[in-house]
Amino acid sequence: PQVMATDQHPLARRRWPGRAATTGAAQAVAAGAPAVAARPGEAGTPPAVLGATPANATPASATPVRALASPVAAGGFGRVQDLSHVITPAFPVFPGFQPLQVIPRFTVEDDGFFANEVIFAEHTGTHLDAPAHFAAGGATAEQISHERFIAPLAVIDISDRAASDPEAQLLPDDVLAWEERHGPLPAGAFVAMYSGWEARLADPVTYLHADADGVLHFPGIHPDAAALLIEERDVVGAGVDTLSLDYGASQDFASHLIILPAGKYGLENLAGLADVPPSGATIVVGAPKHVNASGGPTRAFALF
Repeated sequence: PQVMATDQHPLARRRWPGRAATTGAAQAVAAGAPAVAARPGEAGTPPAVLGATPANATPASATPVRALASPVAAGGFGRVQDLSHVITPAFPVFPGFQPLQVIPRFTVEDDGFFANEVIFAEHTGTHLDAPAHFAAGGATAEQISHERFIAPLAVIDISDRAASDPEAQLLPDDVLAWEERHGPLPAGAFVAMYSGWEARLADPVTYLHADADGVLHFPGIHPDAAALLIEERDVVGAGVDTLSLDYGASQDFASHLIILPAGKYGLENLAGLADVPPSGATIVVGAPKHVNASGGPTRAFALF
């Protein structure tokens, strides 16, 4: 699928350089040069720049990085927002899964190096749901094309409703209202629901928000909105800042069953969406790549 909207698309915030310029910017970043641009309206404001990785830091055995076919500008952004939470043993997991275990194995003092053994369920922390998670024969995480992990990011805010209704859901009208304000969803977009629910992570009990019968209550994507995105729009996937694509009390996981069997992926427990513009950003998903993966913890970033 097309990963980035073209220059003429109404959501385009700047002219994206061609492949030659993109390659040049990538080389500049690899050399340690801060090849970044200020965001619109922030002229003169130094952009946030993360430490660049030297080109010689890539292991010789690593898969070579080929030039992107789509015009994603390496360095053509002013900020990088981390969309992943730190996973700790206290991070809430969906009922049926065990929380993270970190077992110290070696220490610098005793062994000359430091290493842990880590045990976790695939669906822990900020994580990816592969199509196979809900579709027999669907693609596992390592089989998803890497080109689908860089995409235009649309953030749809339902936090006002979620503040008073823990079962608020992203509705078709929310998608249409977003498009009314920002233009059509770009081809190959990733759509993220922002509910503000991550503020509850300080108290994992309120993040799960289970009632006396053990039923969970938190926001999610309504099946009708999932159907709109899958059947009438071109998206690579959808994500939420809660524990599940479906709202907490769902018993049939209808949104999962619409999104994942269609060959799309999901991201759950996203972080930092409040700091990402509703349109114009690009998501980069560091997806898991172990064999036969139904999903796995993920490091995701928004570039804008």
